[in-house]
Amino acid sequence: MSSEAISQPVDDYAALKLRLSELCDPEIPVLTLEDLGIIRGVSRDGNDVVVTITPTYSGCPAMDAIESEVQQVLDASPLNGTVETVFDPPWTTDWLSEDGRRKLKEYGIAPPAGTTSKRALLGDYSEAVHCPRCDSTNTRVISQFGSTACKALYQCQSCLEPFDYFKCH
Repeated sequence: MSSEAISQPVDDYAALKLRLSELCDPEIPVLTLEDLGIIRGVSRDGNDVVVTITPTYSGCPAMDAIESEVQQVLDASPLNGTVETVFDPPWTTDWLSEDGRRKLKEYGIAPPAGTTSKRALLGDYSEAVHCPRCDSTNTRVISQFGSTACKALYQCQSCLEPFDYFKCH
């Protein structure tokens, strides 16, 4: 969603929630904040609205931009809106929607393989990672860090293309 669209007036609560559901991640613009599970809740008490967000990790550099975009949508509403960032429970890739996983793959980023487990937290990447281009599982890790800290760099041994893998955490 463009900055102009974000600042367009929002007339009611339903429109506000719709506008929030359209906000995209600044680092992976094909994903909405809802796809990522960053928006944990939208609550209303009279004219007061609170949007609760959870960062994908505590040092995520995109969180300031995300919070700003959510606040711009709230500011375009006649309701009194605030953004609340919560860290507990911590975000996990298990919160990615199925639609979000599909969008990642279509964008050329392999979605997390499997679900969060202690193995993933300890760096055990024994899960088969599918190449987002040819779907082969004949892939290998090039670097534990890809274009961002939440991704690893892989290469497909079948089609030889390098690709980002959204790490399971």
